[in-house]
Amino acid sequence: MADLSGILADLRAEGGELDALVAGLDAGGLAAPTPAQGWTIAHQLSHLAWTDRWSLLALRDPAGFGDRAAGAVDGPAEAVERGAAEGVGEPPASLLGRWRAGREELQGALCAAPPDERVPWFGPPMKPASMATARLMETWAHGQDVADALGVVRAPSPRLRHVAHLGVRTMGFAFAVRGREVPDAPVRVELAAPGGGTWSWGPEGAEDRVSGPALDFCLLVTRRRHPDDLSLSVSGPVASAWLPIAQAFAGPPGPERTPAGGVAGRP
Repeated sequence: MADLSGILADLRAEGGELDALVAGLDAGGLAAPTPAQGWTIAHQLSHLAWTDRWSLLALRDPAGFGDRAAGAVDGPAEAVERGAAEGVGEPPASLLGRWRAGREELQGALCAAPPDERVPWFGPPMKPASMATARLMETWAHGQDVADALGVVRAPSPRLRHVAHLGVRTMGFAFAVRGREVPDAPVRVELAAPGGGTWSWGPEGAEDRVSGPALDFCLLVTRRRHPDDLSLSVSGPVASAWLPIAQAFAGPPGPERTPAGGVAGRP
């Protein structure tokens, strides 16, 4: 995977692509519903801004992050809903400005962080490069919700490698967060990259295998599409058990998608 500077450049580009989709929206446009149940485009952007604020707190004041997270009066799902609701009815210039400023501030904080520092989070602690990858994943996933709401088909980019990488790395977490035993057997993942070539993870001789387009895998691990709607090939008991529960984001799984539409999970 790329070093931190490369990931940050891709994170900036991902934010810029989403920004281009929403920059011209008025209050009515921001109120358009997205596939995530109960969330408008404003909810999506406000959620990203809210998560950036938490990321900044974790980087700059780890103890303060722990205290605030531990002192929350409700659970993670309720906190996510509250953060997303902050943007509902907010003037477009204010919401977009708040999101843009937070993105820029987070770029600087990630760049300045010691590369081996373990940053606390709602899931396992992670290094700055992993946090930047997680922010890119979330930006892409919520950008997909916005694109779906606007009827825009986005061209897949090489930045999807970061999302796919996180999707592979979180396989054990997907089992653990559901209270299931984490499998010992490795899984080989082979994905057709945008523009040609193959991205792969896991030993070549693994019994359990997943293959298909990188875009489809990323839509799966961000829970933006149901497995039945994707062109992914799966073999082996571990891979077959993993794919329906795969999630690249921390926290509870969230609502399930139904085939050919339905409810999206909200990382």
